[in-house]
Amino acid sequence: MNILLIGGSKSGKSLLAQEATHRLAAGGPLYYWATMEPADGEDRARIRRHLAERDGWGFATVERGRALPGALPGLDPEGAVLLDSVTALLANEMFSPRGVDEAAPQRALEELLTLSGQLRHLVCVCDDVFRFDGAYDPVTEAYRAGLAHICRGLAKRFDTVAEISVGVPHLWKGEWPA
Repeated sequence: MNILLIGGSKSGKSLLAQEATHRLAAGGPLYYWATMEPADGEDRARIRRHLAERDGWGFATVERGRALPGALPGLDPEGAVLLDSVTALLANEMFSPRGVDEAAPQRALEELLTLSGQLRHLVCVCDDVFRFDGAYDPVTEAYRAGLAHICRGLAKRFDTVAEISVGVPHLWKGEWPA
């Protein structure tokens, strides 16, 4: 089963994703795929918080924020994988000291679809920063459009799509794992 969870910052996406992934694993291998490449103290604090939140759940951590399929040989394809987050993945792929990579959104989507086709269960978390109105600079707009492109592509192919608000999933497609 492939699940896409979309929601705002601090909406409860990660906790619900952990619960769903744990249910899907049903005692089998359980992976937390962290895509964030920390850039500052705030990022490191977020990572510490996420580590504390999943302490005792049995997750093995995979840290890879680029070229995702390269980590597949280290995973049991029958396990359940929580990828947190698509948002950080796109930032890693799109922005570098060399500049903005306009091809990053399509490449990231293709990599995520590769994972979804080779893993029994994949739960992806994405911030909905593409939904808000406002005038942003062209680079930010390109990122927002790229993230929306990825989420549309995943929603089309994934079994379940849910929007998270105040810790509650609203199902747009599919069903919540039992």
